[in-house]
Amino acid sequence: MDLLVLGGNGLLGSNVVQTATGREWEVATTYHSEEPTFDFPTRELDIRDRSRFEQLLDEYDPEIVVNCAAMTDVDGCQRKPDLAQAVNARAPKKLARACEARGIDFCHISTDYVFDGTETGLYDESATPAPIQMYGTSKLAGDIAVRDAHSAPLIVRPSFIYGVHKPDDSLTGFPAWVRSQLRSSEQVPLFRDQHITPSRAGQVGATLLQLVTEGYSGTFNIACRSCTTPYEFGMALRERLGLESVPVEPASLSAVERPAARPQHTCLDVRKVEGCLDTVQPTLDEDLDRIEPVLEE
Repeated sequence: MDLLVLGGNGLLGSNVVQTATGREWEVATTYHSEEPTFDFPTRELDIRDRSRFEQLLDEYDPEIVVNCAAMTDVDGCQRKPDLAQAVNARAPKKLARACEARGIDFCHISTDYVFDGTETGLYDESATPAPIQMYGTSKLAGDIAVRDAHSAPLIVRPSFIYGVHKPDDSLTGFPAWVRSQLRSSEQVPLFRDQHITPSRAGQVGATLLQLVTEGYSGTFNIACRSCTTPYEFGMALRERLGLESVPVEPASLSAVERPAARPQHTCLDVRKVEGCLDTVQPTLDEDLDRIEPVLEE
């Protein structure tokens, strides 16, 4: 299968690329600022530039485009709402429309931050979005725009992405920060009042491509099955690192002042993807087993 990955130098994008090349797909990717060190075609692209994107479509003629490019800095989106809307909402619409015109399948990455976090159960794909900050607002606008512009898009909704960046195998995201704090013997503040279903990038990438292979469209949550807190996540990491003597401070999300509000409960229901693919999404412990060799480096 011929695949074009937008944002291939990011954590999720690099894992999509790595998984696809492992399946011997023909892959090309784009980057925004730092060129990745892949041994296949990479091109610079600002996803707001539709003309440039259309040139790349004509050059590579992919069967599917996976859009992993986005403005993901939550506080940055709050400070620069116009830029957030341009990158996360208006640009995906242009991308999806260009793919639709050429008969190319389109996959777009959403976020659990489209929800307000007031529910204490699991959010399934039919739950009503109600974002509470500009990041979620702009991403929701992008989801809606993609559905309007493309006849059968695949929209993947992960949560709290972390994992191993490819191809340099560097630990990225929450586990990397916790490890750094623990090894510096600093007290580590971790939220106990935020609930999430963490998404390991390698698992999201593999599951996404399985959905692509089997021709699915629509919205799918992809995350682990464990609804947990950053505090519990951090404690599991501390145990695996053998640093139980380093103090961990229970903290409150509501006590931290930041430009953008964060939802307190965005655990995702993954039964839809499990049923469609006849597979079981991993627990957090099972996902941590996969990154343990890199975690311990």
